[in-house]
Amino acid sequence: MMLDPSVLQAPLLDHRGLDLGAVRKVNYVLQQSFRYEYDAPVESLRQRLVIVPPARHGNQYRRAHLLEVNGAPVRRRVSRDAHGNVIAWLHADRVTEAIEFRLAAVIERVRDDGPTLLPADTLRSPRLLRPTPLTAADERLRDLAADIAAQTSEPEDTAQRICDAVSKAITYEFGVTSVTTTAREALAAGRGVCQDFAHVMLALCHLVQLPARYVSGHLLGQGGTHAWVEVIVPHGRQAEAVAFDPCNGRRTDSGYVTVATGRDYSDVAPTSGSYVGTSSGRLTADRRVGILAAA
Repeated sequence: MMLDPSVLQAPLLDHRGLDLGAVRKVNYVLQQSFRYEYDAPVESLRQRLVIVPPARHGNQYRRAHLLEVNGAPVRRRVSRDAHGNVIAWLHADRVTEAIEFRLAAVIERVRDDGPTLLPADTLRSPRLLRPTPLTAADERLRDLAADIAAQTSEPEDTAQRICDAVSKAITYEFGVTSVTTTAREALAAGRGVCQDFAHVMLALCHLVQLPARYVSGHLLGQGGTHAWVEVIVPHGRQAEAVAFDPCNGRRTDSGYVTVATGRDYSDVAPTSGSYVGTSSGRLTADRRVGILAAA
């Protein structure tokens, strides 16, 4: 569906005054931009963007979107990766001073459309059961996982206990970790940001043989992108992705908008790329997400 530009000018509701658990439908607007500036012209810029929400994720639907590029002519290709995420590949032969990528999207959540269901074989997916370099375990993680596993064997209860444990073990602090910080490093430091909480939870899930995946998206009221975890549990003859936010020590609700899922942050980094040239690039980002209507 084509995006109506007037929607982007519409006033947003104050989500803090809404009972999002009681509403049947929620309509969101998302605007996000990434601007790269260079001291000198660069050549053969290639950019990978993972910022477009999926057409559907459980009861969340992408109703319309527009991805614009300003600053240089680009060739673009849109594909889906192994996790089903929307990946935009952009190639500019030359960027003189700056290039900006801008996304606008309208998203709807329909509460009665049920949970996020997956094929039953997802419960045995090696991608969701094996650690990655960012989620590999050490002795401290193994001990914590053993303590949790001894308390319960029910998957959803185990996931909740892991979420609670991670929330208590780490204090949110910006600027002390990076995108390469591992789960064991974050747990040892006891400080980090949302992606660190998610990586530690994933590491613990792997240790107790709970299939789980990293989620990149947005949380209403937060300044930047957010990260949480979906744990895959049995659901009749299928599987269900149950979302937990260890950074805030809770399950997710209608205040969350999912963009992409993967094994860890490296699968779903919102923007990454390369170029040929000696100039250093400076990145500035902006984001606006809010509720257009709720009923």
